[in-house]
Amino acid sequence: MFRKSVLFSRRGRFGAFAGLLLVGVLALSACTSGNSGNGSGTGNSGQTSPAAPAVAVSIEPANATDVNPTTPIVVKAANGTLTDVTVSNSDKGSKVGGTLSADKTTWTSKDVLGYGATYTVLAHAADSSGKTVEQQGKVTTVKPSKQANANLIPAPSSVAQTGVGVGQPIVFQFSYAVKNKADVEKQLSVQSNPPQQGSWYWVDDKNVHYRPKEYWQPGTTLTVSAKIYGVDFGNGVYGAEDRTETYHVHDSWIAKADGNTEQMQIFHNGQMVKSMPISMGKDATPTHLGAHVISFKAQTYTMDSCTYGVCQGDPNWYRSDEKWSERISNDGEFVHENPNSVGAQGSSNVSHGCINLNADNAQWFFNNLGLGDVVEVTNSGGKQLPVWDLYGDWALSWDQWQQGSALK
Repeated sequence: MFRKSVLFSRRGRFGAFAGLLLVGVLALSACTSGNSGNGSGTGNSGQTSPAAPAVAVSIEPANATDVNPTTPIVVKAANGTLTDVTVSNSDKGSKVGGTLSADKTTWTSKDVLGYGATYTVLAHAADSSGKTVEQQGKVTTVKPSKQANANLIPAPSSVAQTGVGVGQPIVFQFSYAVKNKADVEKQLSVQSNPPQQGSWYWVDDKNVHYRPKEYWQPGTTLTVSAKIYGVDFGNGVYGAEDRTETYHVHDSWIAKADGNTEQMQIFHNGQMVKSMPISMGKDATPTHLGAHVISFKAQTYTMDSCTYGVCQGDPNWYRSDEKWSERISNDGEFVHENPNSVGAQGSSNVSHGCINLNADNAQWFFNNLGLGDVVEVTNSGGKQLPVWDLYGDWALSWDQWQQGSALK
């Protein structure tokens, strides 16, 4: 019994071992057959990682001509960063300043370019491994046939100490005609403090006026700008340079001249402070109706009717030296002293269109009223002062005035 049991025990252990061995072989065979089907080997061995994209540099505008000088030059790096950028005027050798973005991928010029110039661009960039690349380019700006300046009337220097009156329009007078009025007007601005509604009016191809809906408020500060550099005026003309100036509006002075009463009342900040007898234009040469704006003053001034086409030989010609003279239109109308018409002042109109005063009143008027102050004429028998007659701006209603904008 003992031997038999031992024999059985050995066979049991051998049988179990053989079973495990058979299972292991089958498992190994199953794994082998799974991989050998596609011949790829085990795991990821034998595969190659894709190459990183190469660093590249682009320049905008790229090798372009007739570029507007206000267009910035932009250099960009892809798949890397910029290490240096140089932009220089090919003729002068001067460098153009620029700014680099925080991530060092974009460089943008900050200096305004010149007209009719070629700029050479040289840029370098590197990738994360240190591999570098160089890019070159050229940019040529437009060359205008003419450049227009924006002259301001009144000249800011002429009123820096005195300021201007509440009726003063702001006038840009361009040195060349403007064809593309809307493009130019978009670059003009008048900022008033306190804010007041205003608009531009093109009197002709060279002159554009700005006035508020109502007279300026006393104490207003006006910041006037013409951002016209690089602006195409049309016909080969471009803006020469930008300009910004400041005007200050002084107290309100408004004179009201009435042809019926032959009196002129003076209002300071809305309160009447003086009334004086006057003589306006006679029937043949009546003073224009409407709001006139003082544009010039001189203690002594030679008045010559030939300046507006009535010359020697014409029965209406005149030439004389007058005192305390202030111009209120461009066709010969002034407020001034005239000792020869004192007897008619306060009773009848005998002048060639001017408003005549006696010596004391003329000097008082001269000392208190100046550029931009208003003389409103009523009942003169004359026609309305034309909008084109220097400062005939107030002849138009607000709706009519707005129609003169190129942006309406």
